[in-house]
Amino acid sequence: MAGLLASAIFSSAPTSAQSAQSAQTTRVTPEILVRGLAHPWSLAFIGSGRMLVTEREGRLRLVQADGRIGPPIQGLPKIESGGQGGLLDVIADTGFANNRRLYFCFTEPGEGGNSTALAAARLSDDAARLEQVTVIFSQKPKVNSSAHFGCRIVEQRDTLFLTLGDRFSRMQDAQRLDKHLGKVVRINKNGSIPADNPFADRSRHANALPEIWSYGHRNVQGATLGPDGNLWTNEHGPRGGDEVNRTLAGRNYGWPLISYGVHYSGLKVGDGASAGPGMEQPVYYWTPSIAPSGMAFLRSDRYGPAWRGNLFVGALKFQYLSRLEMRGDQVVKEEKLLENLKQRIRDVRQGPDGLLYVLTDESDGQLIRLVPEN
Repeated sequence: MAGLLASAIFSSAPTSAQSAQSAQTTRVTPEILVRGLAHPWSLAFIGSGRMLVTEREGRLRLVQADGRIGPPIQGLPKIESGGQGGLLDVIADTGFANNRRLYFCFTEPGEGGNSTALAAARLSDDAARLEQVTVIFSQKPKVNSSAHFGCRIVEQRDTLFLTLGDRFSRMQDAQRLDKHLGKVVRINKNGSIPADNPFADRSRHANALPEIWSYGHRNVQGATLGPDGNLWTNEHGPRGGDEVNRTLAGRNYGWPLISYGVHYSGLKVGDGASAGPGMEQPVYYWTPSIAPSGMAFLRSDRYGPAWRGNLFVGALKFQYLSRLEMRGDQVVKEEKLLENLKQRIRDVRQGPDGLLYVLTDESDGQLIRLVPEN
């Protein structure tokens, strides 16, 4: 399926972690706002200093502005937790102040195993429960696996992007357009398919699922809109080859045909090539793997103008927050932040105050705000 696109498209040469110049150290103070979260995965800001936080085991909690953690919010659908699965990403609709609408993704059990599902719901006025819960997308097929769920959500006007992993055991399906494994999908907020999706025209793409936005992905756990208005993602490579990508409509990102890494066994990925016809090159890659997760572009000047427009990526394996200094769509410098925390950085978001907030994926997980030092 790698040659499905009409023309072979090659991106400009990517930057690797080894070739990016090290950035000068920037001084920030990590301010711990909350302790005692059980493997938190995502956070969403809902106004008045309050945040929603997901815990992977299947709990959604309200964090008050003073750091108090509320009891689990009721009304979640059945969630299969275990391994990498559970309750994962959550975002608040841009119109939340008026409609109290949320979107969350989770591991959905069913016939044949489990898969990533995306649901919409209304948060009750007292923030104690979810109402009008509706699953608006469910990845197919379901697979007996506890790995590679993807599960990041990005809102773009009236549509939602959702990232979907290859489920590890079904990596070859990342190149098949009749399955959701190893894809990014794009749907309308009611679950319908946008007419301008790259494979929505059934007369041209009869065998492709119309919700697919891009394909050839391994396990995308970071996603955000860039300053250019496009979707940007990061994904886990095997042993090496973690990637940052501009994730464009209809493009093939190569997995498992090309990679800058090797399989865990040490065997080559595909024929060992890192590039191929019709397959996109990453903007940036890490070898060895850092296990990237949440990511965000900084749009504020709270840390000075040098940080505005930088891309921040959480590293699980090496336990730091990566600051990638951008020049256009190229990475020119990398700085490692929060290394002294010695915790897995699962998510990073810019808050309404313009500051960065991170979650640490630990049994005693923390919500941390990065305060610039004067």
